[in-house]
Amino acid sequence: MKWSKEADQAIQKVPFFVRKRVRKKVEAFVEKKGRDRITLSDVNQLKQKFLSKGGMEKEIKGYDLSTCFGGNGCPNTAFGSTRLTGDIEKIVQQADLLAFLKQNVKGDLKFHHEFRIVVADCPNACSRPQIADIGIVGAALPKVSQEPCTLCSSCVDVCPDAAVCLDPEGLNTDAPDIDMHRCLACGKCIRECPSGTIQQDRAGFRVMLGGRLGRHPRLAMEIPGIHSHDQVLVIVKKSIKFYKKNAVNGSRFSRILSDVDEVLKISLDPA
Repeated sequence: MKWSKEADQAIQKVPFFVRKRVRKKVEAFVEKKGRDRITLSDVNQLKQKFLSKGGMEKEIKGYDLSTCFGGNGCPNTAFGSTRLTGDIEKIVQQADLLAFLKQNVKGDLKFHHEFRIVVADCPNACSRPQIADIGIVGAALPKVSQEPCTLCSSCVDVCPDAAVCLDPEGLNTDAPDIDMHRCLACGKCIRECPSGTIQQDRAGFRVMLGGRLGRHPRLAMEIPGIHSHDQVLVIVKKSIKFYKKNAVNGSRFSRILSDVDEVLKISLDPA
């Protein structure tokens, strides 16, 4: 499907968290007309449909699950999320968040009422998980092994966060030092190390809860640690349960999740 320059510029003005969905709607709309080129007129027609009373509500499904391009072979992938995303989709579908919102929200539903889960395969976080209700980031945590280091400095050069250094105290050590406070578990040093001195300790996902944009933005609060596939699914289930129990009139998850203690309770509570 080809987009005219004017149509493409117009679609860029759509809020990023629904832009992909709106783009697909426009393409389907034009395809039904038997055409393969989208014009500004097509975009404006769909815009009027969305803005008409109840028009947007017809497109609401109760949740928005977004991913990055990692599954398409991105070289920055720290830990793939394709299987995890599929399992999360099953959880949110079973939770029937659309029915919950229809009962909970006064007036027409809007896209911002949807529960947003965003997944990224690396800390570059192109899909912006830090501002979602639940943000999930693929992670590969490094460790220094017993394999001799060649002092090639590849690990130092490749680390974007200055977390790796050689001989930090001038002690003539022959192994790299990793500052785990700086490390974002992107896995670059693991892949770059030619001698195997830096190896993968464990891989999984970082999880953040309660991010939002809007008039009072807030970055999501991170649950400490690297979490397994199954642990992430438990956190997602508990988060949705907490949301449905406490949300009033469509209030965002971030509004009812007030602090890190509640985040930790969601992650650690065995119930």
